Amino acid sequence: MRKLVLKNLSKTYPNNVKALDDVSIEIKSGMFGLLGPNGAGKSSLMRTIATLQEADSGSIFFDDLNILDNTKEFRQNLGYLPQEFGVYPRITAEQLLDHIATLKGISIKSERKELVEYLLQKVNLYDKRNKNVKGFSGGMKQRIGIAQSLIGNPKVLIVDEPTAGLDPGERNRFYDLLSDVGEDVIVLLSTHIVDDVRELCTQMAIMNFGQIVFSGAPDDGINELKGKVFEKQIAKSELDSYKDNHKVISNKLIAGKPVIHILNDKAPDKSFKKIDPSLEDVFFTNIQKNN
Repeated sequence: MRKLVLKNLSKTYPNNVKALDDVSIEIKSGMFGLLGPNGAGKSSLMRTIATLQEADSGSIFFDDLNILDNTKEFRQNLGYLPQEFGVYPRITAEQLLDHIATLKGISIKSERKELVEYLLQKVNLYDKRNKNVKGFSGGMKQRIGIAQSLIGNPKVLIVDEPTAGLDPGERNRFYDLLSDVGEDVIVLLSTHIVDDVRELCTQMAIMNFGQIVFSGAPDDGINELKGKVFEKQIAKSELDSYKDNHKVISNKLIAGKPVIHILNDKAPDKSFKKIDPSLEDVFFTNIQKNN
């Protein structure tokens, strides 16, 4: 089993924003979810692992390889789909993947053709191979992005906010594609969408303000909260009062009225209903730790 080991990674930008604050975590083969609100440091961590920026301190090892000292060697094992990735809108999907394969050193034309056909079929775009990428939907562009990141048979695949802007159908197709990438590959999925992690990942971490505030299996986080999450529908005018008097971990509108979840060892009164905690409850509980 392959693994990425991050130890004491820190990164401060010139504007004094501390994007990474002593991050240590171990990531093994399979789907790993990195959750966090916008601005938590997820993209900074992805870019550092992808060797696109240097850390101020700390280390990253891929198995026995120190990737911060051996960036070229590590990049040969890396596939990366950033949050905003460039495409060549005036060329077809087939031409785009052939071009990327050439850049990655696959010089024999017949090998490239075979690889491109395989990848287009894998991401379910073979019937669109002669269409210009410019006309693709958001979901199709994400799938062609995954296809280009898989060129070179990477051992580590990093995908940053891949389902943002996708409709539910496109999101489900993308889930199917990612889960099919392979068990021997480390797939690092960075997202602020809890459903992405719940659907796909056996291991996860939650980031906030550049720090890891939770790491483990999603079920472990849920089990920690069992018997401690209570729900109540309230009037909008009551929300501030409940926040002052209870540990409100989340609130959302249902039929126009706030429904609050609170964390407590027992129900404050009979008007609260004990519920099974969700991964969303785990997320909100942990990001409040260092707020």
